[in-house]
Amino acid sequence: QVQLVESGGGLAQAGDSLRLSCAASGRTSSSYAMGWFRQAPGKEREFVAVIKWTGGSTYYADSVKGRFTISRDNAKNTVYLQMRSLKPEDTAVYYCAAVRVYPEVRPTRYDYWGQGTQVTVSS
Repeated sequence: QVQLVESGGGLAQAGDSLRLSCAASGRTSSSYAMGWFRQAPGKEREFVAVIKWTGGSTYYADSVKGRFTISRDNAKNTVYLQMRSLKPEDTAVYYCAAVRVYPEVRPTRYDYWGQGTQVTVSS
């Protein structure tokens, strides 16, 4: 089992920055890739970004490319999502998740999920 705990969400204004963290514990493995997803009210869960624990390769959704940066700290077993130039449409609950296949954008393929952290961006 892998446990994932997100933090760092909150309220922001358009144009602001926020950094989300995802701390992994349990049977973590360098063979996993870690992804960020988001889900707005009434919408399906949407892929945001994914990173490989080993090597650090990254892949982004077009909607966040150039504004969001995913990174990891292997020593801390933590993955980050730096969000810049936030827009109201970025408002959602953000989830981190672990998967054994990279790059993977389908949420159904992810094995473990955190509880989510709310990000609200006002205009």
